[in-house]
Amino acid sequence: MATTPSHFARTAFAGVLALTMAAGSAVSAQQTSRPEIYEPTIWIDPDGCEHWAMDDGAEGFMSPHRRRDGSAVCHRSEICGVFPTDQLFATDRYALSAQARATLANFFQSANAFGFLIYGHTDSRASDEYNIRLSNNRAASVASVAQGIGARVVDIKGFGERMPRATNDTAAGMQQNRRVEIYCIR
Repeated sequence: MATTPSHFARTAFAGVLALTMAAGSAVSAQQTSRPEIYEPTIWIDPDGCEHWAMDDGAEGFMSPHRRRDGSAVCHRSEICGVFPTDQLFATDRYALSAQARATLANFFQSANAFGFLIYGHTDSRASDEYNIRLSNNRAASVASVAQGIGARVVDIKGFGERMPRATNDTAAGMQQNRRVEIYCIR
């Protein structure tokens, strides 16, 4: 049986129509099985800081939740340890004595925490740049003791003189400001 051009055209058209309908129903079925609903939420990372998160189940994005001054919004646990640096470090130094290392190791072993945030501070006697570097080094020295016994250190940061606990106008106030704070995450 010979096919005519019109018979061939009708058959091709019917095939294309069937494929189009099948593809359309597959796309429709796919769209109904997973609707793209974006639900904003706040995700809190292990160190307690908030992140804005948006996810549709396939892809998403996350960005830090910040205050107007640019600092991150974080939920900190209570301070579980404040160590005056006068007891841990010689003036203007960040190396720990053997006795200070033993005291800190004992603290980290008995704290019963999931992780630690370790923050160093100084008084206001030197420049801001110098104090940031000194407080970072002191915090890192304390963190090395924690890491040495297998404790999880989540964050290490030096704030220099920027977060005083007391006035820097007196020797007693400066002594309180020279500290290393250890936050426990439980």
